[in-house]
Amino acid sequence: MATEPVLRVHNLSVNFRTPRGPLQALRDVDLTIPDRRVSGVVGESGCGKSTLISAIIRLMSDNADIVGGSVHFQGRDLLKLTRKQMRAILGDRISMVFQDPMTSLSPVLTIGRHMTDIQYRDRIGVGEKRKRAVDMLASVGIPDPESRLGQYPHHFSGGMRQRITIAMALLASPNLLIADEPTTALDATLEVQIIHLLKELQERIGCAILFVSHHLNVIAELCDDVTVMYAGVVVEKGTVRDIFHRPAHPYTRALLKCDPAVIQEKTELLPTIPGEIPDLVDLPQGCIFASRCPEAGDICLEGPPPLVEIAPGHVAACVRLTEGGTA
Repeated sequence: MATEPVLRVHNLSVNFRTPRGPLQALRDVDLTIPDRRVSGVVGESGCGKSTLISAIIRLMSDNADIVGGSVHFQGRDLLKLTRKQMRAILGDRISMVFQDPMTSLSPVLTIGRHMTDIQYRDRIGVGEKRKRAVDMLASVGIPDPESRLGQYPHHFSGGMRQRITIAMALLASPNLLIADEPTTALDATLEVQIIHLLKELQERIGCAILFVSHHLNVIAELCDDVTVMYAGVVVEKGTVRDIFHRPAHPYTRALLKCDPAVIQEKTELLPTIPGEIPDLVDLPQGCIFASRCPEAGDICLEGPPPLVEIAPGHVAACVRLTEGGTA
């Protein structure tokens, strides 16, 4: 019997109010995160990754409106919960690791204070909370963790600070860990260390992870399933093997060609995708990627393409994948 997904996002649409009119940041986004799996969301800047996370945890700006869809976490629609009900879930059953660890930690509080305060829901003594904090810091590779509880964030390197934020997020043993580009500010060596750390801790704790990144190598190393987003819509979904070995959407193939790791010859210029993301206030009538797609034809301008199933669990939104078309 299949287990219920930890998170199921269905037809989620988000607009931002602007002087020019509604900016349609997300449109009918579907995303499913099975239990104990790592699901990645990838796309270039401006594709809607951060908006998706903000909508899931309902940490939206004042000019944002969720205009449609649902976000079911363990069977409950988060969009229908009160603020009090959301606070009971966030930081307990759903934890978050943000992109910049320095802005995630208060510069005037010690690491020990951070680690004990985040356990405020647990009815145990301060001594036990400190012991749990020491054990968790040790598990993420902080040397001599007990003595470092008295230090402040600026005493740690960027990689160490990110390890601390991961330790804080995992202290509650969440069912879902959301990681918003947690390796972007780190160098390549630290990035690899953080990825291996997340993988190890995920297997040990048994939580599901929603991992958001624009770095394809990180997605390939960590994730089981991948959702590719472009300009606020999902253009392809599948397993890591599907996306990296059998990419079906022209945008996915273009992203993979831009990965520096696949460049075989020396070059001074990195490959890019020509053109720009379309105006989300004034959307084109046809395929959202048509203006940048080398394979676009007249049929691509007629209307938005539906998601087409290529193989079980692998779908892409390209009109050339429909019956009678060629990918």
